[in-house]
Amino acid sequence: VELTCMDKDNMNTLVSNILCLSPRLTQSLSDILYHKTKGNPLFFCQLMISLNREGLLSVSLSRRRWEWDEEKIQMRKIPDNVAFFFSKMINELSEDVRTALRVMSCFGSSSKISLIETLEQALNSPLARYLDVAVSEGLLTKSDGRYHFVHDRVQEAAYDIMKSEDRCLYHFQYGLALCSTNIFDMNDDVIFTAVNQINRGGPVAVSKPSQSSTLANLNLMAGKRAMGMSDFRSAFFFLTTV
Repeated sequence: VELTCMDKDNMNTLVSNILCLSPRLTQSLSDILYHKTKGNPLFFCQLMISLNREGLLSVSLSRRRWEWDEEKIQMRKIPDNVAFFFSKMINELSEDVRTALRVMSCFGSSSKISLIETLEQALNSPLARYLDVAVSEGLLTKSDGRYHFVHDRVQEAAYDIMKSEDRCLYHFQYGLALCSTNIFDMNDDVIFTAVNQINRGGPVAVSKPSQSSTLANLNLMAGKRAMGMSDFRSAFFFLTTV
């Protein structure tokens, strides 16, 4: 879904609805938020979460309404674009949560919860627990049996945690880890996912001769399974990688 940027009036209406205050009272705050986010709805949502977390936007129990510090919000420095903003958010998370996001980013914009559970077993790490923290931080959503990055910029920021020269090694590692969980009992989707990860690692990720043999055998298995499903395009890819 592609979201268009809001104008000043729409943003003030949204802020007014979120804070349950009249548009007259929220106008000055929404003007500041519009200036900082340029009306980008995703940027706006994350900024609101950050302001609340930092205590610059909070509920006053005595006045029974939301309050904010306009001067501090105005002075608050934020990155010039969404990508840097999300990178900053991710860098402020714990190492365990960053690692879980890094793992998920290698598998695309979303991952089945069942795949995450398989990876948990293979990597001996409670990934889902840490991804749930990312959900609470607004970086992921969890629905329809999947974890989803809220935006491709978030996935990019998570993927950029890895140095470019190390990415092939991580793909290779995660693919092999998936294959270590009794590959003969795995469904076709998981096998294809695992072998695709290994192939994204490529020859440069192979560190010993035995891995070359394993790589060839796994591609052969994936190719045969794809042939059995009449998925000849995938079969050709796997079998020519052998």
